[in-house]
Amino acid sequence: MLVYLKTLGCRLNEAELETWAQAFQKAGHAITRDLQQAHIVIINSCAVTQDAVRKSRQLIRKLHRENPTAKLVASGCYVTLNEEEAANLLGVDLVIGNQDKNRLVEITLEALNMDSMPSFSTNAGEQSLFSRGRQRAFIKVQDGCRYRCTFCIVTVARGEEASRPIPAVIDEINALAAQGIQEVVLTGVHLGGYGSDINSHLTELINAILQNTDIPRLRLGSLEPWELPNHFFQLFENPRLMPHLHLPLQSGADSVLRRMARRCKTSEFSQLVDQARNNIPNFNITTDIIVGFPGESEQEWQESFDYIRQTGFGHIHIFTYSKREGTKAATLTGQLTNDIKKQRSRLLHLSAGQMKQTFMESQLGQEYPILWEGQTEELDHGRKRVFGYTPNYLRVACEINQDDSIENKIIQAKLLAVNDNHIDAELINFDC
Repeated sequence: MLVYLKTLGCRLNEAELETWAQAFQKAGHAITRDLQQAHIVIINSCAVTQDAVRKSRQLIRKLHRENPTAKLVASGCYVTLNEEEAANLLGVDLVIGNQDKNRLVEITLEALNMDSMPSFSTNAGEQSLFSRGRQRAFIKVQDGCRYRCTFCIVTVARGEEASRPIPAVIDEINALAAQGIQEVVLTGVHLGGYGSDINSHLTELINAILQNTDIPRLRLGSLEPWELPNHFFQLFENPRLMPHLHLPLQSGADSVLRRMARRCKTSEFSQLVDQARNNIPNFNITTDIIVGFPGESEQEWQESFDYIRQTGFGHIHIFTYSKREGTKAATLTGQLTNDIKKQRSRLLHLSAGQMKQTFMESQLGQEYPILWEGQTEELDHGRKRVFGYTPNYLRVACEINQDDSIENKIIQAKLLAVNDNHIDAELINFDC
């Protein structure tokens, strides 16, 4: 059987797709990127915002419309929170909630009567990765969250915390490295809470990976700022741990953070930023900000805006607050108008672009080992532009000959000039 996998939402959803792809392969089925050829279509849906819910519904309908003969399996947060609605969508053959995600492949093959003996070799070295071509893989190490931020529906959808044993994570990373993957990204709903249920912690996991694998580059997914233990930044003395963290701030006003039930004050966040930047050269900190949270006064907005500008970020994911039924924030008074939210969002997007430009300009002249990816742009005179990422997660580009290939290679480059959303670079000690 040919299986087509599609996701919306977070890196955790992508990591789950990778796990399902490998499990389908082990069961004797193949992964296809051609929707028209698929016998089974799996969608991992999202519900982080109302817009994500709408897009999940639209995607389910679109997948069925483009391949009406395939068996369609819907999973993820939207499905978990709206099981009956999802089950009644045109084309959906099977709904699998988050509580059964770990058995999705088994349940799918049994429920749809598609279980079969392996039709091709499933030796580890011969399995094609779902993430092949991206040079990196997302590793799900944790699920669920013990906290209840007032705006978040995901913790309701994902349930209690559950961590994967360290040996299982080590085995998966070593298998990926053996297949040529150069970089893995650890992901979880509450990554900083890793190990709370198995008498372990994130630092132990990171040290174990660095000691027991040869993966060249290790990244961390989004981390709540209050979860970082003492001496955490000493881990980055190992050059295989990439000097970039995504620390969700959500607001730069302490009074708004309290209404959000966030567990980090702006002063504490600033201390973390200072530790990172003072201890690790060229450390890149990115963040999430919610604009227009209920009750956000003009004074609070200005306080938040000023703090964000003062702190400076390499990139900001900006979310305009949308009311999510089932969250405490949906019941709060002082819901803002769409006009106010849009105005504040525009201002923050402009400022965020300026901050990103400033950080990229500060990196010019630096030399970094770049992991080059498969995306290319055709140029004149037998040349092409290729793209990759620095250790501190800046997108860079360089020109090489059409016949040359540096895909999935880590090659040193010097950063020369900011060009829109990437930095132009030149390869060092590479004949192109």
